Amino acid sequence: MTDPREVVEQQLAAYNSHDIDAFAATYAEDVLVLRRDGSRLQGRQALRDRYAPQFAEGRCRAEILGRLSEGDWVVDHELAHGVADDPIRVLVAYRVREGLIDRVDFLG
Repeated sequence: MTDPREVVEQQLAAYNSHDIDAFAATYAEDVLVLRRDGSRLQGRQALRDRYAPQFAEGRCRAEILGRLSEGDWVVDHELAHGVADDPIRVLVAYRVREGLIDRVDFLG
């Protein structure tokens, strides 16, 4: 069994290196992402489509301020750079099942 923290760490490394293929590979085919604005992304391809332009610009980076985990869940307190004029503090909850992230909730 893959440790959920390892999967989330792989996802973070791919995000910070702007590697869309490695990033998408950490997610389940039917992943559900609940975004801060209340919108949803459903599926790995939708996730890819959303992040590819941002990765191509090379402007995004997440800094982990803290991490908690319990069972299938990993919650990161992140400082997100490059997605707005100023860094944004956000809590992100990742659920990992069968070695892939199948749900993401942006909490603030």
